[in-house]
Amino acid sequence: MNLFLPQNLSRRGVLVRFLVVGGSSLFPAGILSAAPDPEKSAVDLITPRTDQAIRRGLDFLATRQEEDGAFGPSGYRRNVAICALAGMALMASGSTPGRGPYGTHVQKCIDYLLANTHDNGFICDAPASSHGPMYGHGFATLFLAQSYGMSQNEQLRKKLTRAIRLIVTTQNSEGGWRYQPQPTDADISVTVCQIMALRAARNAGLHVPNETIDKCIEYVKKSQNPDGGFRYMLPGGPSAFPRSAAGIVALYSAGVYDDTAITRGLQYLMRYLPRGRPMGRTSHYFYGHYYAIQALWHTGGSAWAAWYPAIRDELMAMQQGQGHWANSICPEYATAMALLILQVPNNSLPIFQR
Repeated sequence: MNLFLPQNLSRRGVLVRFLVVGGSSLFPAGILSAAPDPEKSAVDLITPRTDQAIRRGLDFLATRQEEDGAFGPSGYRRNVAICALAGMALMASGSTPGRGPYGTHVQKCIDYLLANTHDNGFICDAPASSHGPMYGHGFATLFLAQSYGMSQNEQLRKKLTRAIRLIVTTQNSEGGWRYQPQPTDADISVTVCQIMALRAARNAGLHVPNETIDKCIEYVKKSQNPDGGFRYMLPGGPSAFPRSAAGIVALYSAGVYDDTAITRGLQYLMRYLPRGRPMGRTSHYFYGHYYAIQALWHTGGSAWAAWYPAIRDELMAMQQGQGHWANSICPEYATAMALLILQVPNNSLPIFQR
């Protein structure tokens, strides 16, 4: 299979085909149309007020970074996933390793993650590890792969190659990944972290086996329920907004664009269009919208035009006095996620670029 589509591929034809499958319309008329121009999107959607909110959030993150690059005062303190997400949020503003207003902070994120990359490629600060360290490994590898694409640092490449190899060798027989770096069981949530990391690595010029991607696509498609949403694990279970957004992004990351699984998933996802009433301040709120904004950005058209302003306004209403966002994990996590969502129209992060 063609692992990833060329970056300059026009999505107009793909989006039009989403509208009609099997002779029937799956979306309300006009819900999907030609993808908007990214530069125009940034100008139109990131208003001066939004830009101010983003700057306050970025400054908050910068002040929360420790000297060695880690983040977090308690709970998830020094967790590699938090560091990676914060690093990506800072890069989404246009800074790169060592360059730009937050370039020093980005470089510190890289240094911290490299310092916690073990000989087998596993990225983990053991004392700070949560119950699902492969989450951290996936996010960390995703961040480092994009950083490598910007810097071409040879030391980074060596450790990144090991991190990628660990992902490839821990894929289970179903085609997915789970909490630990072992090829045992799998779930859709951990799986999307790994496939995005592999996508970023491939974009940066590193080798990713096609068979790994093929098996992942098969796993994700098997995880889809009849209602178009995605269940957590293959044996069964209900669909839910966060995991369904993740399922769509997993397919996009694997190079699947024109497919009924995408169409049905988007139809399910549009039920959760933000309406100014956050779905609870749980850890899953930011997680779900982190993936949903990616799904809608790549989809484009009227669906994107409706979704971004809605989540933008919802998030801006939730911003705290110090410029941060809060949830049950930690303010660094919530702030990084909110900033990643708000800055998608910048089209700065390689993994988010159309």
